[in-house]
Amino acid sequence: MTHKMVSSVKGQLIPSKTQRGSALIYILVAVALLAALTVSLMEPSGQQAQSQNATNIFTELDGQIGFITAAISECVLTHPDQDSELTTTEQQNAPYPINPSDPYFDGQSADPATDPDDTVKFIRCPGNPGGTGSNNQDHARIFGGASGKFLPPGPALFGEWEYYNGADGVAITISSDKTDSYIESALTRLDEKFSNCESEVIDRRGTGSLNITTDTTPGASSERQCAAGSICFRYWLILKPTAIHQDTNCP
Repeated sequence: MTHKMVSSVKGQLIPSKTQRGSALIYILVAVALLAALTVSLMEPSGQQAQSQNATNIFTELDGQIGFITAAISECVLTHPDQDSELTTTEQQNAPYPINPSDPYFDGQSADPATDPDDTVKFIRCPGNPGGTGSNNQDHARIFGGASGKFLPPGPALFGEWEYYNGADGVAITISSDKTDSYIESALTRLDEKFSNCESEVIDRRGTGSLNITTDTTPGASSERQCAAGSICFRYWLILKPTAIHQDTNCP
């Protein structure tokens, strides 16, 4: 059996060249790792912040889509008979909630028509209580104290979720007029989570507004739009062939 020779100076053992070489390799590896860690912590700090902001927006919007669609589905499944006096003009996609701004609610007694717009927080379940007679318009709010479901505000830099029930289907839309690059990253990532035509990103930054529906719903003054200078995200619960969509071959 052979042994590596180790020299001795004044009674002390001196490592061989092989041992010194191995130790040097470990030192170089440690230095390289420390340098990589330093670069990752210092150089791309702005990129890390952008990535974190995009992740936060993605997480919030994804959670809200799930919450909103689950609440609407509960209404549809629990009250499939909806309101028997709704016409096809008012109700394009039974038994989904009609648009909150619809003039059908003008004569409602239990909940006066004070809703200024079609934001999701104002949608009502048409089958609860629905029916005929004096209470046929008393559709219960899906979100609020009575239902126990409170809609959280949209992420910072975004407006509120808007609801659409019309000739093109049923959808919810949210938009931002801010220019932060991570907003687009978050919406692109969110769009990729869903199947083709289930969702879409509509980018009108640096350009004019775009009509995103083919119809003008009762109570509205024009078609729905993605406003000039905004980036919009739309999620479809029902998608019909007439829909204006950014993806191809829809539905």
